[in-house]
Amino acid sequence: MNFVKDFDGFKKLFHRFLQVKGPSVDWAKINRPPEELIQPYDRIKARGLPDNIAVSLNKLAVVKLNGGLGTSMGCKGPKSLISVRNENTFLDLTVKQIEHLNKTFNADVPLVLMNSFNTDEDTKKILQKYKHHQVKIHTFNQSRYPRINKESLLPIAKSMGTSGENAEAWYPPGHGDIYASFHNSGLLDKLIAEGKEYIFVSNIDNLGATVDLFILNHLMSQPADKRCEFIMEVTDKTRADVKGGTLIQYEDHLRLLEIAQVPKAHVDEFKSVTKFKIFNTNNLWISLPAIKRLQEKNSMDLEIIVNPKTLDGGLNVIQLETAVGAAIKSFNNAMGVNVPRSRFLPVKTSSDLLLVMSNLYTLDAGSLTMSKKREFLTTPHVKLGSSFTKVQEFLARFENIPDMLELDHLTVSGDVTFGKNVSLKGTVIIIANHGDRIDIPAGAMLENKIVSGNLRILDH
Repeated sequence: MNFVKDFDGFKKLFHRFLQVKGPSVDWAKINRPPEELIQPYDRIKARGLPDNIAVSLNKLAVVKLNGGLGTSMGCKGPKSLISVRNENTFLDLTVKQIEHLNKTFNADVPLVLMNSFNTDEDTKKILQKYKHHQVKIHTFNQSRYPRINKESLLPIAKSMGTSGENAEAWYPPGHGDIYASFHNSGLLDKLIAEGKEYIFVSNIDNLGATVDLFILNHLMSQPADKRCEFIMEVTDKTRADVKGGTLIQYEDHLRLLEIAQVPKAHVDEFKSVTKFKIFNTNNLWISLPAIKRLQEKNSMDLEIIVNPKTLDGGLNVIQLETAVGAAIKSFNNAMGVNVPRSRFLPVKTSSDLLLVMSNLYTLDAGSLTMSKKREFLTTPHVKLGSSFTKVQEFLARFENIPDMLELDHLTVSGDVTFGKNVSLKGTVIIIANHGDRIDIPAGAMLENKIVSGNLRILDH
């Protein structure tokens, strides 16, 4: 009777939505978190690892948020099934990483996928191929909630079905739903019974979110009465991250502040890199017994994100969502760890895909690491125009992926293709105006160049 639980959950969320008026934070009460609540990663790493780290690994499960579709990259089906490197999908890389961990330490770290009704069927079909890998894989489903008409505040669904005219009537309510759906699925209790104490949660499209033994060890080595129940990995903001949620101190608790909660007058302040220096990577380490305790007491109270959408027919709807990180305020001894940027490598666009497919990264046992040959630790800034948005079109425009080891900035706009073994260095800007086409010839080396106009290279 899943939909009974779903409906119950939606009722609670909708009830809270009707009661809450005005912004959910009082700007005057916001403070920067005290130093000791956000520890630098190096300090945690400096403590080293005990010989028996495998004991700690056996108390861990890895949860990947797998509810999203590949639509923003022009792909059908779950985003996790898009190939990102050497024919490996996001899911392949995840399985390889955990299998490598289990083999190296002779451990038993299971992988748990939180699917949505959009991704569940396709994901389950593909899981067959990992049968003989040394990773136990579990799945559970995010809730399915009804979209609400913006004017009448009534559900737009005509029935419980998800097909036909009803296809747009439902939505998965954000990753904050993990706590309730994980608990309702019975999987939470199952993992606790198997001796698991913590989960490491991250987005499946964040290729930097690998199991970090130093953070795990930090969690496991706290005294019983000071057990840290929640770690949020944060990293320093760059210009590209000004919209990311940040950690604040609010009424004696750490809290996640998202841009959607910020009063309009303070949005610029929120985006400033000086006042709020860090943002949430959504790599989270959470205590299983604590989730169980908070779920049973029904005391999580996650801030509601009201997400307005316009459907294909022009109907304005709202969907009520919550964020997994917002729960930080409910857990005991919660803290942030300021991790290196390399733990945040999300692939949201084809520009991100170009980076992770290139020689900037090397692939080892499912993990991507910045190439030793790159002199700068920062990734180049890549902006590909609309001709590259869809993965299929993007791939068709490159004979192979250019050498980008010495690239700082790349902007490509218009109808542009790249021949074999092109090398890009420094700042490269390639702009083909409307109606023009630029074919970068095979073997070309562009260093600090602007290319514009028309250049066609055709087979003779």
